[in-house]
This record gives sequence, C-alpha cells and structure tokens, in this order.
Amino acid sequence: MDKNKEMKILVTGGAGFIGSEFVRQAVKRDYKVIVIDKLTYAGDLRRLEEVIEKIRFYKTDICQKKQIETIFSTEKPKIIFHFAAETHVDRSILSPQAFLKTNIEGTHNLLEYSLKYGVSRFINIITDEVYGEIKKGKFTENSPLVPNSPYSVSKASQDMLGRAYFRTYGLPVITVRPSNNYGTWQYPEKLIPVIILKALNDEPIPVYGDGSNIRDWLYVEDCAEAVLEIIEKGKVGEIYNVGSGIEKKNIEVVRAILSLLKKPESLIQFVKDRPGHDFRYSVSTEKIEKEIGWKAKTGFDEGIEKTVNWYFKNMDWVRSKLRELKKYWKRVYNL
Repeated sequence: MDKNKEMKILVTGGAGFIGSEFVRQAVKRDYKVIVIDKLTYAGDLRRLEEVIEKIRFYKTDICQKKQIETIFSTEKPKIIFHFAAETHVDRSILSPQAFLKTNIEGTHNLLEYSLKYGVSRFINIITDEVYGEIKKGKFTENSPLVPNSPYSVSKASQDMLGRAYFRTYGLPVITVRPSNNYGTWQYPEKLIPVIILKALNDEPIPVYGDGSNIRDWLYVEDCAEAVLEIIEKGKVGEIYNVGSGIEKKNIEVVRAILSLLKKPESLIQFVKDRPGHDFRYSVSTEKIEKEIGWKAKTGFDEGIEKTVNWYFKNMDWVRSKLRELKKYWKRVYNL
C-alpha cells in the first residue's frame, strides 16, 4: 500500500455512518485522508476517534461554496469520495427542501471544484433507491432510474449530475449505487437500530404496513471495502451496484433481532405505512464481481449479531441521541 501514502483523498460526510467506516478503512490502507462534514444530527466525530490523529478534519457544509473552494485550493486532493447527503426517506417526506439543497446543490459545488482543481477521480456515492421498486428480478446498472420519494429523487439528480459532468466536461466520475447498509454506528432513525434500541428498552417497535417490504441488506464494512476496491480497480465513467444479495422482509429483520435479544414478538406494533413506500429493492452485483472481483463477505446472521452486540455495548452513545430521537419518533411513528 506504499503507493497510497502520497494519495490525498477528500471524503465528504466522513463523520457519517457509511462515510466514517470508509475513512477508518482508508486510513488502514495508508491513504492521506481529509474529511469534510457539517456535523448535523447524523454526523458524529466519535465515529472517527480511532483515526482522528491521522486525518485532517473540516467542519464544513458542502453547500458553502467559498469554504469548499478554500479546502480544494489548500489541500489539493486527488480523489473525492462523496458520501455527504441527507439520507433518510421519512425525513425527506417531512422536509424535502433540505434534501434538494444538500444532495443536488452541494454535489454541484463539489463537481465544479473537482473540475477546476483537476481531481483524478470523483466517486459519487448514490443508493439503489434511485431505481424505484422491482417486483421480480434485479436492477442492473443499465436499468432506468424511477425514484419515488423526495430522498431518492434528490439522489437520482445527484447521480445524473455526476454522469453529466463526466460526459460533458470529462470529469473522471465513477458512480456507486449501494443497497441498504446496516452495522455499527448507524444513527437510530433507520430500521435496524430503531428495533435494537426499542427492544432493549421493552418499548413498542414500529413496523410499517405489514412488514412485507423487502430490502437487500449490506453490512457497512463490506460497502466501504467495495468503494475502496472500485477506486483501485474501477473504470472512469462506469456505474457499479454494490449489494449483498441477501434479501429480507422488514418483519424478518425485526424477528431476527428480537430473537437475538430474547425479546417477545408482542413488542411489534404495525403502524400506518410510509407514503409511496417502495415494496422491494434488489440489485445485480454481476458487474462488480466480474470487473472488480469484489463480493460481500458478511452473511446476515453474522452481520446482525455484530450489530446487536455493538449497540448493546455502546448504549451511552445511543442515549446521547435520545432527545432528538424521541421528538423524531413521535413525529414519524406517533409512538
């Protein structure tokens, strides 16, 4: 990994859930890492404690053009890994404007300065939700984008904007579309940490509709590894799906966690379904397996057990988020 010691990379959203896992892995591979994060409710420097002495951190909003240009001109990064985003579907339904601003306007700023300062790669981290739902089969990288929520619309816009900068201006963009990530340090607004936290407290666990919605569940360590493999082996202008191939209904995930925690299924409380709730996501990983040689390593049983154990041991971190969380849960689930 000696070649990485002189490779300066900039990671946006590097104090977030997936971004921080990526930063920790990139440091282990000897990349010189610069992190930009606004530190909203979803960002937390505690995720970076083990590597904080080895990175350079900027508390910055990607929508602030002057601040972003100063960082580009000062640091002169070679590769941009763009993880920064407003990410939660429910919040996008409640307040879509923040998603449009950060995910589109913020991305535009980064693309502009990447072009101006001649970066060698721009890795645009999107989501499988841009494809919309699929009843049978799997989405390939050539499937049309049919987003169905304000969140996925903003991410589809980010996706297309990046590819337009590649086609129009020659900016070396690579597009990555991961499936549903889960794992350690995830903010408890997403399904799995909500289940864990509420089960540990013997509180009602909200499940949308009848819990039959299906997702491809990808352990966060595998996702970060895939992105690193893509930068080292991927091709400019290409799109890569990143998934595990492990599909689970939401209700199956809930029951698996309750079983691990030895909690009763009577805690499950079905709530009014999310507006426009996509039924199933599923992505083909044939391309990344063939071209990059990457495949997810973590099975669901292993990943969910690691995740549950981590939350059990780190409840102090979760409790530090409770004030904001309780307001949010009441607003979304009416619980």
